[in-house]
Amino acid sequence: MRTQVGIIGAGPAGLLLSHLLHLRGISSVVLERHSRDHVERRVRAGVLEQGTVDTLVAAGVGDRLRREGLPHQGIELRYGGAGHRVAFEKLVPGRSITVYGQQEVVKDLIAARLADGGDVRFEVDDVIPHDLDTDRPYLTFGGERLDCDFVAGCDGFHGVSRPSIPAGALTEYEREYPFAWLGILARVRPSAEELIYARTDRGFALHSMRSPEVSRFYLQVAPDEDVAAWPDERVWAELKARLETVPGFVLAAGEILEKSVTPMRSFVAEPMQYGRLFLAGDAAHIVPPTGAKGLNLAVADVRVLTEALALWYATGSRDALDGYSRTCLSRVWRAQHFSWWMTTLLHTFDSEDPYGRRLQLSYLDYVTSSEAAAATLAENYVGLPFEQSPTPGGLPPDHFA
Repeated sequence: MRTQVGIIGAGPAGLLLSHLLHLRGISSVVLERHSRDHVERRVRAGVLEQGTVDTLVAAGVGDRLRREGLPHQGIELRYGGAGHRVAFEKLVPGRSITVYGQQEVVKDLIAARLADGGDVRFEVDDVIPHDLDTDRPYLTFGGERLDCDFVAGCDGFHGVSRPSIPAGALTEYEREYPFAWLGILARVRPSAEELIYARTDRGFALHSMRSPEVSRFYLQVAPDEDVAAWPDERVWAELKARLETVPGFVLAAGEILEKSVTPMRSFVAEPMQYGRLFLAGDAAHIVPPTGAKGLNLAVADVRVLTEALALWYATGSRDALDGYSRTCLSRVWRAQHFSWWMTTLLHTFDSEDPYGRRLQLSYLDYVTSSEAAAATLAENYVGLPFEQSPTPGGLPPDHFA
């Protein structure tokens, strides 16, 4: 077999890259080790930046997003017995976020690729990249071989792409946090119209949602927490203790559909390319979910990669490909800092560090009382504008402005 771009991983990064390349007349094959059902059901991020929404809509895969997504014009920071709203409509006019589950984005992209005759292969075993430092890379899998011009590693932090790069070719930066998140998906109507980020002495809590009937919650827990230690009664009791801290707020409880523990880490691999292998999304970088940046960074990566590949096929110029990592990393490190900042601002660290707790509260007071500080949070939360605008389907470059 032969294609122009071999893509490892059918998550949002790999599927969106395949779709954007298709719109530019560039062929690809997507190889995914899990089943389609698994990929479409795994619950991940749910906050889409303005630029991510614009990208999906412009690429023709945003119809259901527009119908079912929940646009939000702000978030609430809750601490010290009071709630403080960060108003996007005032601080960053014309820009907002949309709550729409990552698995829904994946469903939309799979449907679009298959409708267009795209080659997306699930339950593929033993994908191995070869000859990445030549102009004839190829992938082997399940006894087959796929020749291609380029390989895109979109297979996540634990995938095969990054380990395929020779030792010493990458510099890896990593930070692990002394806590994890217990994620809860519940069939219950959200108790608030916008996301609530709650900082308490008991630990952090987040009230989010996936639809008008399904809510998503997170609790700060120990990094080695056993999900079996959290029966439903304990979950609801702790959520109420951390969220019912302002007068009049009552948290609605319901059937819990899923529980899982997510470790908190920051990670960046530099550069995000080796030879003709280009890393995108979680294969290249991880952020703690506090800043809601993981999925959005993946979209930003594949926008840049799409343009670079389109330029190479159109003109033979490698300039954009050679600059791929540099372009992506400028946004990645900004998102790393913002995610670290939100994490350290809202979580409980050493219980014996009263100095650190006072610093947290002081900065929370500053963010909620200074319009300039709140604007910085809002600007980063809704997503910084894209400097480079891909043109899927022939849309003019200023479509994304």
